Amino acid sequence: YNLSPCSIMPKLRRSGGSTLLPLLLFIFSLSTLNVSTTTTTGTNLHFKEAPQFYNSPSCSSINYSVNAVHVAMTLDIAYLRGSMAAILSVLQHSSCPENIVFHFVASSSAESTHLNLTITKSFPYLHFTIYPIQDVAAVAGLISTSIRSALDCPLNYARNYLADLLPQHLQKVVYLDSDLVLVDDIAELAATPLTGDSVLAAPEYCNANFTTYFTPTFWSNPSLSLTFANRNRRPCYFNTGVMVIDLERWRAGDYTTKIVEWMELQKRMRIYELGSLPPFLLVFAGNIAPVDHSWNQHGLGGDNFHGLCRDLHPGPVSLLHWSGKGKPWARLAANHPCPLDGLWSPYDLLQTPYTIES
Repeated sequence: YNLSPCSIMPKLRRSGGSTLLPLLLFIFSLSTLNVSTTTTTGTNLHFKEAPQFYNSPSCSSINYSVNAVHVAMTLDIAYLRGSMAAILSVLQHSSCPENIVFHFVASSSAESTHLNLTITKSFPYLHFTIYPIQDVAAVAGLISTSIRSALDCPLNYARNYLADLLPQHLQKVVYLDSDLVLVDDIAELAATPLTGDSVLAAPEYCNANFTTYFTPTFWSNPSLSLTFANRNRRPCYFNTGVMVIDLERWRAGDYTTKIVEWMELQKRMRIYELGSLPPFLLVFAGNIAPVDHSWNQHGLGGDNFHGLCRDLHPGPVSLLHWSGKGKPWARLAANHPCPLDGLWSPYDLLQTPYTIES
């Protein structure tokens, strides 16, 4: 698989010393039947048509501004296989799938045409719009090299500009990365209250070593390090791959400008190492509305250097996130999957010459 830079599953639980190994081995033994022995590139991938999912009787008719769940994702050739699986998982586990509206951000209008056809073919009933980034060159000019080249693509920074790209009347959106699957109803995540003046809601991890995300240059400069010291709140790490965003508050606070200012400073003096995350930490950390950790079981792709296999964190699971270097579709295509990649494969819509239909 050319990873260029630029069945309802029940909720899973772990308790005590128990493991998911027997289940994983069974799922993986089935999923390997769908793995092609040939490599593919993004432009010649073919996907199956997904089944259509219908609202439960308790769902009201869709009202775009009242009861629709709006989901924002990026969409590109390199991660398309992951995006298709993510979309399927959202629909499959939703009580009201017909009330979900997708907003996809693409890097160019030319790529949007191909992506539009692909999505329409696999999800002919889907409510969605594709928004090309208006000035990719301007976004690229703000990006500093990071520890992994895949993090340096302009599309990785699309979450900075959602409030500008998406319709102005849209009030709230759930942002999802392309390397994840849901095993719970996204409406529960979308209903997260953004308490106080919070602009974002996300699972936080306050036991992480927060200082490692910034360079000694940052911490040795009092005017910079006081960014956190002067706050009356405790800054904690959060993963930007799963967020509930209040777009109205974002626009009112002009947070795109605030993030861009930190990126411009990074170009002049290197103050952080890791892609698009640090500017979000600088602007929002310590003022995040809480979300249960089950909604981002992240790190399943391993670290950013080696992408080694990892296990689930203890506790319930509503969303599995293969953040890190290793992506399940790439490992499956290379015939070197990790055990947990078997939990992703049931959502894989890739059409291969050797697919065995159930």
